[in-house]
Amino acid sequence: MIKRNEVKIEETWDLTHLFATEQLFEEAIKTVIEEANLIELNFKNKITDAKKVLLVLAAYKNLNEKMIPIRTYASLAYSVDQTDDAAQMRSAKVGQVFAKINADLSFITSELLQLEEAILIEAKNLSPDFAHYIEKLIRKKSYLLHPDAEKALAAFGATFDAPYELYNTTKLVDIQFEQFEVNGKTYPLSYNLFEGDWELESDTEIRRAAFEAFSTKLRQYQHTTAKTYDMHLKIEKTESDLRGYKSIFDFLLYNQEVDRELYNRQIDLITAELAPHMRRYAKLLQKVHGLEIMTFADLKISLDPTYEPRISIEESRAYMKKGLAVMGENYQKMLDRAFDERWIDFAQNHGKSTGAFCSSPYGYHPFILISWTSRMNEVFVLAHELGHAGHFYLANAEQNVFNARPSLYFIEAPSTMNEMLMANYLLENSNDARFKRWVISTIVARTYYHNFVTHLLEAAYQRKVYEIIDEGGSVNASILNKLKRSVLQDFWGDDVEIIEGAELTWMRQPHYYMGLYPYTYSAGLTIATQVSQRILREGNRAVEDWVNVLKAGGTKTPIELAQMAGVDITTDKPLRDTIAFIGSLIDQLEQLTEEIDHI
Repeated sequence: MIKRNEVKIEETWDLTHLFATEQLFEEAIKTVIEEANLIELNFKNKITDAKKVLLVLAAYKNLNEKMIPIRTYASLAYSVDQTDDAAQMRSAKVGQVFAKINADLSFITSELLQLEEAILIEAKNLSPDFAHYIEKLIRKKSYLLHPDAEKALAAFGATFDAPYELYNTTKLVDIQFEQFEVNGKTYPLSYNLFEGDWELESDTEIRRAAFEAFSTKLRQYQHTTAKTYDMHLKIEKTESDLRGYKSIFDFLLYNQEVDRELYNRQIDLITAELAPHMRRYAKLLQKVHGLEIMTFADLKISLDPTYEPRISIEESRAYMKKGLAVMGENYQKMLDRAFDERWIDFAQNHGKSTGAFCSSPYGYHPFILISWTSRMNEVFVLAHELGHAGHFYLANAEQNVFNARPSLYFIEAPSTMNEMLMANYLLENSNDARFKRWVISTIVARTYYHNFVTHLLEAAYQRKVYEIIDEGGSVNASILNKLKRSVLQDFWGDDVEIIEGAELTWMRQPHYYMGLYPYTYSAGLTIATQVSQRILREGNRAVEDWVNVLKAGGTKTPIELAQMAGVDITTDKPLRDTIAFIGSLIDQLEQLTEEIDHI
């Protein structure tokens, strides 16, 4: 794995779009500190009427817009090389500065909610731009603490983020993987190589050896990682109790604007009703690959590994343009800009964050991180992240900084939608049975397995963890391993052997440090599946509705956003229909495999 300074510049993102020089970055920090001080001087203990409400919100909005590129620059520079001392110190500095600013300005929320509600309603009526923000403030009123307590909590912001930072430092800096050996030949190993290549390797001996080597190294860090996670959970539980929520679940779901019913439904229905379909898929993989035993280490392999083409970064651009053409001309221009202006970091290097993500700073273009392996399935990963980019490209242009971001429940709908659109395009443009099987198997193995199985099983495990924490308990490596193993065994039954090391997959997921996030992937894909089917049936009318949903940003609840797109998530019908759709895809894979085997 090469170092960051050895990668090709054209495979990296261009952070100069945020700050051209380090000096400008430092000057921006000074500016926001000064503006925060002015806001405190001008407004603390002085917010008495509707006009003052609007003045302080306008000043706070402008400050937030200036803070966003600072936070983004520090975070993105650190994410591509967490071994970089300068990036570590820059990120730490921003965390400390912003914690102080947030503490100093915590009075804004406290004073606003101490006003009579009639004053807030008057301010809302005077300025529609701030109406949604004020409504959300009023909703939070019963959970607000004393102003001094709010200031203290805000001051500890950087400290409360420490578990996530510790997790990433352990994972991406301290853990050093040795090479592993198969039949006298050695192979390199790292987080990105395992998750991007070795998990998908068609050679069973190499794949299983890589899994064993990877798990052996993870196990050496399980106790530190478990203690870090337990610390994070205790912080969440403490704040939940302090604010008076009935449970930690209610606390974490509050900002998602959904209730426990939607949360539990997603986990319970999929665990019960999707499992039989996915077990069939596992059996099909076992049959095609001639495996005597199907193990957990074999679940990510391709149904037809000899067919999957290799694809260059430039070739991926053509797929994005064609596959997402249905989204319209403005969307196409965004895709061109993403490649031409280096919004995407494709490089693989030591210290880089695993997986893929999209950061969409308000007032700037999005930035996408991915570690390009040249496998065709990366087309779906890139389409996914461009879905996030397209969402905020449109929402940020239409909404103010307070209104642009929707509920976490909805956040994965636009990203998974792009995966479905890409699949629709590929299937519409070929009648070849083998190609159709490859596309459908990729949808199942990449889109649905990743979002409806991997992340859903993480959610089922996470729920068990939070139940322990909510009762006042603690967790350690032994407990977490048992919980993860039980979830995997319940889902896969006797059809997949949950081998040693499978229980350690809880160590690999940063989403556990982001609240109740894992289950939202299946929630988003449920919406995306239904809307993508509607686009196939209705064409431009459905596309126009979807674009309007994206533009709405966070001005609507998840239920309202889904309704705008023609989906009613207040019932279990969309989820059951999506599970049935996955079952029909596996039916097609079984039929196509039988057809191909008899040619």
